[in-house]
Amino acid sequence: MCGIWALFGSDGCLSVQSSCAMKIAHRGPDAFRFENVNGFTNCCFGFHRLAIVDQLYGMQPLRIKKFPFLWLCYNGEIYNHHTLRKKFDFDYQTEMDGEILLHLYDRFGIQKMASLLDGVFAFILLDTANRKVFLGRDTYGVRPLFKFFTEDGFLAVCSEAKGLTGITHATKSPAKIVPFLPGHFEAFDLKQNGKVQSIQMEPFHCCTKEPAHAAYNAVKMLPASGEDEAVRSNIRALFENAVRKRLMAQRRIGCLLSGGLDSSLVAATLVKLAKEENLPYSIQTFAIGSEDSPDVLAARKVADHIGSEHHEVNFTAEEGIQAVDEVIYHLETYDITTIRASVGMYLISKYIKKNSDSVVIFSGEGSDELTQGYLYFHKAPTPKAAAEDSVRLLKELYLFDGLRADRTTAAHGLELRVPFLDHRFTAYYLSLPEEMRTPKNGVEKHLLRDSFKNLNLIPDEILWRRKEAFSDGMMSVKKSWYVCLQEHLESMVNDDQMAKAHKTFPHNPPRSKEAYYYRQVFEKHYPGQAKWLSHYWMPRWTETSDPSARTLAFYTPDKDQ
Repeated sequence: MCGIWALFGSDGCLSVQSSCAMKIAHRGPDAFRFENVNGFTNCCFGFHRLAIVDQLYGMQPLRIKKFPFLWLCYNGEIYNHHTLRKKFDFDYQTEMDGEILLHLYDRFGIQKMASLLDGVFAFILLDTANRKVFLGRDTYGVRPLFKFFTEDGFLAVCSEAKGLTGITHATKSPAKIVPFLPGHFEAFDLKQNGKVQSIQMEPFHCCTKEPAHAAYNAVKMLPASGEDEAVRSNIRALFENAVRKRLMAQRRIGCLLSGGLDSSLVAATLVKLAKEENLPYSIQTFAIGSEDSPDVLAARKVADHIGSEHHEVNFTAEEGIQAVDEVIYHLETYDITTIRASVGMYLISKYIKKNSDSVVIFSGEGSDELTQGYLYFHKAPTPKAAAEDSVRLLKELYLFDGLRADRTTAAHGLELRVPFLDHRFTAYYLSLPEEMRTPKNGVEKHLLRDSFKNLNLIPDEILWRRKEAFSDGMMSVKKSWYVCLQEHLESMVNDDQMAKAHKTFPHNPPRSKEAYYYRQVFEKHYPGQAKWLSHYWMPRWTETSDPSARTLAFYTPDKDQ
C-alpha cells in the first residue's frame, strides 16, 4: 500500500506543485521519492512507500536496466507475479511484484498486461521510447486513483483526490478531479512539451467474466454441474485460494474481526493457512465496540475458537463523534452510511498502528455486495433483480465500502487485503444460477453460510448470525451508534438550514441534519467538490430516506431476536 502522484505537462513550478504530494504521505510512511522525467522537465513522479514486498529494491518510480525507457509508479499487490514470471521466463532484476508490469507490457502491450494481473492495483506507466502514458486500476477499485486533466493536455494523477486539490494550472475552463474508473486502462500520447492527449479508454475486465489470469492459476475445482455439493466445494476452494495468495508479505499480517460472518470466515481461514505456511508469528485479530456490544462479544467467541491473538478496542460515542471531522477529511466523501461505518474502522486502524506490529490487514469487505448480504435483498422482487443489483453494488464499491476500507486503513499506514473481492472467486460466484444466490429461509448469504457448515471453521452461532446494522453491532445494547449520532447532530444544524438545504447544496441535497452536518464538514475540506459523490448509498425496494438497516421495517437488532 503506497501513495502515487504524477504530473505531465505542468505549467507551474514543480517544486511548488510537489508540495501537494505530501498530502498523501500517510499512505507510505517508510520512504518518499520525488523524481523528474529525463528529457521532460515539466513531468515528474512522487511516491510514498509502505514496504511490504522486496524492502531493499522496492522504491519507485521503478526502472530497470532492461527497459530504461519505462517508468512505473504503482500502488498495489500482484499476487501472481511469481507464476507469470515463471510461465513467460521473464528475466527479473528485483523481487518486486510490480516489476511484472514492465515485462508484460513489453511482451504483450497494455491491454493484455492489465488483464493478466491477479491482484489489486493502480498504476501510472510512462513509455518515453514510444511517447505514451498509461493509467489503470483494478477491477473493483480496491486501490484508489484520481486524475485531473485539462483541455490543453495537462494531466495530474494521485492515489487520493486531496493530492490534486492544490494543483495550479492556467486553463480557460476549470478542470475536474475525477476518480479513475475501476477495471479500465487509459492511454495517452505524450508530446515533447510534456502535455498529453487521451487516445484510448477501455475496460480490461468485468466482474462477471472469468479473468484472463485464471488460465495460469491452478485451483482444484469440481465440474460446474449445478450440483449443490460441487458448488459448495468450489466456493470453499476458491475462497481458501483467495486468502492463501494474499499471504504474500514481509510484514506482519493481522485481521479485522467484527464477529460477523464475513470477517469471521476471513480470520478463521487466515489462521488456518498461517499455520500451514508456518508463519513465524500468531495472527492478531482486532475488534472494536463498547464493552457489551454484540460485535465485541461475537468477535471474542470467534477469536477463542480459532486461537488468534485477540485485541479489543473500546469505543465510546464521544470518541466517535470527535473523530468525524478527520474521518471525512480522509474519506473525501459525504455519503452518510460510509461515514457512519468508517468511524469505527478509522479508530481501530489507529489502534493497530500504535499498539501492534501488524501492517498487512485482512478484512471482509465485498462479501455483502457479492453474496447479497444486505437486508434489503429479502425484498428483491425476483432473483434476476437481486443478481443485477449485486453486480451494480460491486461496480460501485469504489465509491462506498471500498473507499471506506482503503482510506480508513491507509490513513494510518496500513495495507488492506480483501479476499472476498478475489477476481476468480467473484466471477465464479456471480456465474451461479440466480435462484441459488438469493436469501433462503429468511437468511441472507445462505449459499455462503451453507458452503462452510459442518466444518467447525467458525462457531455455528456465528456462521448463522444474522447481519447487524453496523450502528447496532458496535455499540451498547442500550443505545446504538446511530442513535448517538442523531442526538448529537440534532443541535448542530437548525431547522432554517434544513429548509434551505436544497438551495445551499443543489447536488445531492441532504435530507437529514446528520447528512447536512457531514456535507458542511466535507465542504470545509473540499469546497466545490460535491460531484465526487454521484449519489448516496441507499437500500433498494423499500421506502426510506436513510441508509441504515435499522430504519428498514423488517429489521430487528440482535438483542431483540
